[in-house]
Amino acid sequence: MHLTDSAEWRRLAVRFGLPLLSLIGSTPSRAADVTLAIIGPHEYDLPVDFKPFNVLVQYGDGNAAGSYYNSSGQRKPGQGSHTWAGMTKYVHFRTFEAIPHVGFAFEIIQSESYSLANGTNSGGLGPTIVGPAAWFKPNSHSTFGFQTFMQTNSGTREGLTPGYWSNISSFIFDYEWKHFSFDGDAGTVTGSTKHKKGQNPSFPGVVFYTNLRFSWKATKLIEPFLAFDWQNVTGTHDFTLHRDIADSNSREATMGLGVMFNIAPDLSFTARYSHSVDGRNVPESNAYYVKFVYLWQ
Repeated sequence: MHLTDSAEWRRLAVRFGLPLLSLIGSTPSRAADVTLAIIGPHEYDLPVDFKPFNVLVQYGDGNAAGSYYNSSGQRKPGQGSHTWAGMTKYVHFRTFEAIPHVGFAFEIIQSESYSLANGTNSGGLGPTIVGPAAWFKPNSHSTFGFQTFMQTNSGTREGLTPGYWSNISSFIFDYEWKHFSFDGDAGTVTGSTKHKKGQNPSFPGVVFYTNLRFSWKATKLIEPFLAFDWQNVTGTHDFTLHRDIADSNSREATMGLGVMFNIAPDLSFTARYSHSVDGRNVPESNAYYVKFVYLWQ
């Protein structure tokens, strides 16, 4: 494969891969978000046997949560908030002659966040996320791989500081038809002991998540898609009280519609709207997502 080929550049510009969403702990007044919910179609349609190249990605999402799901899974009004988040990501893609037909990537991601709730607002930089990914192609139409990342335990403000290190790992896949594509991921998030000022030491709940995207290749420039995101978080364990914190477990499922615009061989833009269809102990998602991709050698 030669990246000087304009068609290949166009293909790679929309298949940059492997985004993550900052996992800052949510509160009833702060909208939650499913891990990796930012991904779009072709997210994991990745090449092998290529020359090294680089990708810069800017993600953005906003959520206007006017309701929340209680511990019985009932949707209730109130506890609204507006949140905006972003991630700036640099990715280096490469292969190794000693490991043929396998692709590798290393990422560094800086998260940003701003929230408005109950008449107060705050914003700043959240944790930094770093880590590798690797994949292979069982055949010319499919991709399968694994990614694992570490998220730091601090941000520029207390509300943006998780207070613990975490690992975000998942299996990734993609399958391409002539007019359609299907891809996604499934994984977990595990953390170390959480230490926050004024709180007992605790063990954060384990996150299980999946994100699925099904798209229609309407034209070379426009690609509508459907999105499904789900996660389940186990309860937080208080080490001082030797018990799980009440109603600290949560669940959410969302459905969404979006469109990808392949603007130029090295540029793409994706937009999507998603809303909760099920939840427990979590603010609803009433969210929009955008991402901008620039690719260069």
